[in-house]
Amino acid sequence: MDNEELRLPGDDEVFARVEQMQGANRVAVQCADGKHRTARIPGRMQKRVWIRDDDIVLVEPWDWQDEKADVTWRYDNRAAERLREEGHVSL
Repeated sequence: MDNEELRLPGDDEVFARVEQMQGANRVAVQCADGKHRTARIPGRMQKRVWIRDDDIVLVEPWDWQDEKADVTWRYDNRAAERLREEGHVSL
């Protein structure tokens, strides 16, 4: 189980920590690049993936509006701890 593959950020993705649930499928996140963004939870994740405060997620910042992003992935607690241990995330 420990050697299962972790999903790492793609070209346009960054790690982020959920700071606050804002309602209307939006969350405030602190990104690994130092920016605070408002991230949108897409319809394919709603009611399938539950996101809570302090979760580690992958977000894809919008090209046309850098202060906003889309959530693309949520790590469970075990995977988030492994990312911290391996030095990928310092959030």
